[in-house]
Amino acid sequence: MASDDLIDLEPAVADLEAEAVAGLTAARKTLPCKLFYDQRGAELFEAICELPEYYLTRVEASILRTSMDEIVAHIGPQVQLIEPGSGAGTKTRLLLSALEDPVSYVPIDISKEHLRDVAARIRADYPDLEVQAVCADFSQAIPAPPTSRPARRRIVFFPGSTIGNFEADDARAFLGRMADLAGPGGGLLIGFDRAKDPAVLEAAYDDSAGVTAEFNTNALHRLNAEAGADFALEHFEHLARWNPEYQRIEMHLRSLVDQVVHLGAHEITFAAGETIHTECCHKYGPEGVAGLTDRFDVVATWTDPEERFGIQFLEVRAP
Repeated sequence: MASDDLIDLEPAVADLEAEAVAGLTAARKTLPCKLFYDQRGAELFEAICELPEYYLTRVEASILRTSMDEIVAHIGPQVQLIEPGSGAGTKTRLLLSALEDPVSYVPIDISKEHLRDVAARIRADYPDLEVQAVCADFSQAIPAPPTSRPARRRIVFFPGSTIGNFEADDARAFLGRMADLAGPGGGLLIGFDRAKDPAVLEAAYDDSAGVTAEFNTNALHRLNAEAGADFALEHFEHLARWNPEYQRIEMHLRSLVDQVVHLGAHEITFAAGETIHTECCHKYGPEGVAGLTDRFDVVATWTDPEERFGIQFLEVRAP
């Protein structure tokens, strides 16, 4: 459904509640990380990106700046640029400013208020660019909106190492959907975080100012506000730890006491010390996402001098 300034495919509250109940009543309690991202969560994540411990945003932006001429040469002119999980759009501006005559920009985000704000700022700063904002859950299939003038190809931009939030099978499925979204001849510009010293990684997800802890507990805050749950946030604490077996940071919310929480018609029992697994952040080797997909061919890979982070450009493999 289209509104005056965006295409509205926002999931219903009942859908989020159902996902939360399914995760919290499983043998190992989980919550989907998309629950982080209402307006408040989006603002908290922007604050995380400015923290000294959170190197990912700064390093990725530096790679983009250093390698932009090569990146733009691979992408080519007159493209429709599609960004799932668009967030604040800071890195997008680096790309939009360098692209030759882009046809349109499609930011996709689950937070409607935040998306409207970002889209309005992009429209103001790029008045000749068609901005086609889509409020949707990008873990589901989303069609590319038609453009007012023809685009030579579609390019999906997926920075920030968000691919690391997916388990391997889910990452393969997601990359398959991105290939469908880009279409024949399309491409994917994707960021991925590199495996490194666990102390550096754990600090990036457990900052001294406690912003990441507030971001993590925002999932519970949102269920209280939107689904009528009664989580006592002070009875949960943020936990981030490195799992060497799966090469990933895991974020959890740990119950500090024995307690019962109500969500819809469900009573959910927590033992003291029991955790809710809220997010995985997988880290990769120099090959990046190449081993996760047979739908794309890797064209080029860029990294920083310390090899902390990587960016790859992939093209949809011909059938």
